[in-house]
Amino acid sequence: PLPENTIKAIAAYIIGARPKSKHRRLFLNLVAPYRPISATSVGQHITECIRKAGLSGTAYWLRHTYAQNLLEAGSSVYEIKEMMGHNNINSSEKYLNIHIKLMRRVIFDEEL
Repeated sequence: PLPENTIKAIAAYIIGARPKSKHRRLFLNLVAPYRPISATSVGQHITECIRKAGLSGTAYWLRHTYAQNLLEAGSSVYEIKEMMGHNNINSSEKYLNIHIKLMRRVIFDEEL
């Protein structure tokens, strides 16, 4: 479920800011031709916002942290797969592997 203010912001975008396009995807490139925005472009925009906020990190880091927090909160790798939009469970398992390595480092003082 989306918060009400998010729904209102999306509606305002559709009504007032979204360029006219034959494409049905919600978010489009900012310049013509107005095609669906790519995952790479989204990542670049997020990374730029992180930088402008004076923080370090990237969009990948943000996704990784989200997945790691889901795992630490008790979500299964299958649930993480769905929430992350992964097509393959192998993409999600890397977060579990990193989590196990971190636990071993803390428990056994091992190098990563």
